[in-house]
Amino acid sequence: MPTIKASYEAVFIFSLTQGEESVTALKEKFSALIEKHAELGEVDEWGKRKLAYLINDEAEGYYVLYNFVSGPDFPAELERRAGITDGVLRSMVIRKEEN
Repeated sequence: MPTIKASYEAVFIFSLTQGEESVTALKEKFSALIEKHAELGEVDEWGKRKLAYLINDEAEGYYVLYNFVSGPDFPAELERRAGITDGVLRSMVIRKEEN
C-alpha cells in the first residue's frame, strides 16, 4: 500500500548565542535531515527577530521556515530531533491544509 504524503511547514527558532556559524550549521543540518526523509520545498529565512518573551534568557532568535512533503511518520521524528538539539530554542511542525 503506498504511503500517503502530505504537505508540512516546520518553523525553527535557532539560538544566536553561539554565533552565525552555529545558526548556519543548524540550518544546513535540518535541511539535510528533511531532504533525507522527505521532499524539501521552499526554505524561507525570516532572519533575526525579537522574541515575544525570553526563552532561556534570550531576547532574539533566528527564524527559519521549512516547507516539505512527507509521509505521516517523519514530522514527529523531526520534532523529536529538534527537541534534543542544542541551539534550537523552539520548533513547531504543522500539517498544511490541502486546498
